[in-house]
Amino acid sequence: MGSLKSSLKRILFAALGKDPEGVVVSFLTGEPALAESMAAEIRELVPDRRHFVVTADPAPTYAELRRRFRGYRIALAPVLFDRDPRYRALRRAAFLLAPTKILAYNARLERHHLRLRTAVASLLFLRGVPVHRIYARPRWLAPWRRRGEAAAARRVLHGRPFDLRRRRILVATPYVPYPPSHGGAVRMYNLLHESAREFDIILFAFVERGGAEEFAPLLQFCSAVVLVPKRENPEPRWSTLAPPETLEYNSPAIREAYGDTCREFHPDLRQVEYTTLAFLGGDILVEHDVAFDLHRQVYERERTLAAWWNWFRWRRFEMSALRRFRSVVVMSDKDAAMLPGMPVTVIPNGVDLERFRARAEAPGARLLFVSSFRHFPNIAAYRFFTEKVWPAVKARVPEATLTVIAGPDPELYWREAAGTAKIPVAPDVELLGFVRDVTPHYVTANLVVVPTPVSAGTCLKVLEAMAMRRAVVSTAQGCAGLGLRHGESVWVADRAEAFAEGVVRLLEDRALRERIAARAHAIAERRFGWARIGSAQRALYRELLGSAPVIRDAVESDIAELDRIQRLAPEAVIWDAHTYLAYRCKVAEVEGRVAGFIVFRHVSAREGEILSLIVDPAMRRRGLAARLLEHALSSQCAVWFLEVRESNWPARNLYLRYGFEEVSTRAKYYQDNGETAVVMRLQSC
Repeated sequence: MGSLKSSLKRILFAALGKDPEGVVVSFLTGEPALAESMAAEIRELVPDRRHFVVTADPAPTYAELRRRFRGYRIALAPVLFDRDPRYRALRRAAFLLAPTKILAYNARLERHHLRLRTAVASLLFLRGVPVHRIYARPRWLAPWRRRGEAAAARRVLHGRPFDLRRRRILVATPYVPYPPSHGGAVRMYNLLHESAREFDIILFAFVERGGAEEFAPLLQFCSAVVLVPKRENPEPRWSTLAPPETLEYNSPAIREAYGDTCREFHPDLRQVEYTTLAFLGGDILVEHDVAFDLHRQVYERERTLAAWWNWFRWRRFEMSALRRFRSVVVMSDKDAAMLPGMPVTVIPNGVDLERFRARAEAPGARLLFVSSFRHFPNIAAYRFFTEKVWPAVKARVPEATLTVIAGPDPELYWREAAGTAKIPVAPDVELLGFVRDVTPHYVTANLVVVPTPVSAGTCLKVLEAMAMRRAVVSTAQGCAGLGLRHGESVWVADRAEAFAEGVVRLLEDRALRERIAARAHAIAERRFGWARIGSAQRALYRELLGSAPVIRDAVESDIAELDRIQRLAPEAVIWDAHTYLAYRCKVAEVEGRVAGFIVFRHVSAREGEILSLIVDPAMRRRGLAARLLEHALSSQCAVWFLEVRESNWPARNLYLRYGFEEVSTRAKYYQDNGETAVVMRLQSC
């Protein structure tokens, strides 16, 4: 059958005067390096075909192309679409020559076959939408379309053992804060470590699918690390009223995973890092930057409808989210001033003064720019500096060099933000990706540059330079909120010419450079050590938590409260409250009042029984039942038993989480309503 089909094909194309074997014609219709990369990829992907290349120098017309390929059957026509208007005529000629064979490439070197049956996706691709989003459609455009979503697979890692004397803080973050390779991770890692001096920390963090995060260092001071995969955002960026960044973390499955974590570990306080996670709810929202202020700056620079739309929806979302938290933590007084009427606490960013110690500066003209590209303002800063500032610096200081530390996967973030596949690197510029330890680069640097045109929050790389005693040339936005003064502890310049002048001035005047560095170093030591900032974080926790629950033995004066609590609980079996004191009875006391109790006994040296566990309904969902149960189970018994009403699912789930197994039932066990009892057992050692 195959040979017959081949024979018919040869006969058909012979009659048309064409070679029956299809050829590949690549149109180099864009930036030369990208076009050559496209052609090389096609030769590798389709090695068994004959390849032709059409260039734009000179650009052939459609008539010329038709004459040239008259005797060939075109099987594939790769065309580069990088929005360069100089190649429009050649792209149009390619369409006319092989309209159904176009394999379109964008500036990221992503590819998509242009087909009429996928007209919308093809149009979006040609408009610059990344290939993984061209099939995304607004939910409101097709409300009948059900979008199933698998449950978020929680993974729980156990670290430092929980301590009954410590209160529990749950911290939710949009990524694993290790290694501390960029600003947000640096802050969270250090403050988690500082908070763990007084509290048990439960970290709820999102992970990339297929990512390779490190967890061991976090488990040294976190009692539990709960990992949840990010959601694939199904909505086009332009189509949602909520900021699209928030949709990657918000789904029913993720909210359920968060709720399960709260129910399992009973945190006394919940802290959410970044506004993108505000939907999770909690007590403290940490505003690493005021997002709507960042988008306002972008809009004021670009003045486009898209920039205005991002600013509008971020302000709407953020201001609404802030009102749902008891406390909002910001990085500086500048940020606090933008949130009038909010319960704001300023806890600034900091720097590890032990790790970033002042070192002597060697002679030279070496510049350093630390700028994780995962934060899009850093990409704008890189372009501003390398395109507008660096040429002017090199013209006056030819020996100058620049090292850029762009963080993990800089090409990925560059493609997303800049729309081109390759990062342009100017002469005498060294571009590095992830660097585990940046301190050697500060040691060899003579000057640190922070050319950030738009920014919010405060900049940790400025603090690192201050601690290392290196002078900084920065935009006003790049060093905002740190209390630095131009010409004294930092050199501030916003325009490209002024920025270049500042760099040259400090490179040529070592005495001025060292004076600025020394004053900045003194400020870092006085105000920005993590130990000082961690103390402020713990003080906020203590303020919000109030008095810690006290677990103590029940005494005669507690009997009235024990009776009151058991009569408020419909699932309780009513005892004579005096009877409780005949067994081991512990009470949880909150602000001087009994809020719950547990009654248990040791049947033998190796067997114990939980007789009753009741919490005042007004004081539930604070982890009191878990604390009482933990105190009872800390007694030396190998096996524990208990009975619980079959309908009492909250209690059954609590016991299951602590390792109890349901081993049998006792029909009509409870005399008040004849309900069945579920017998549970725990083998504790």
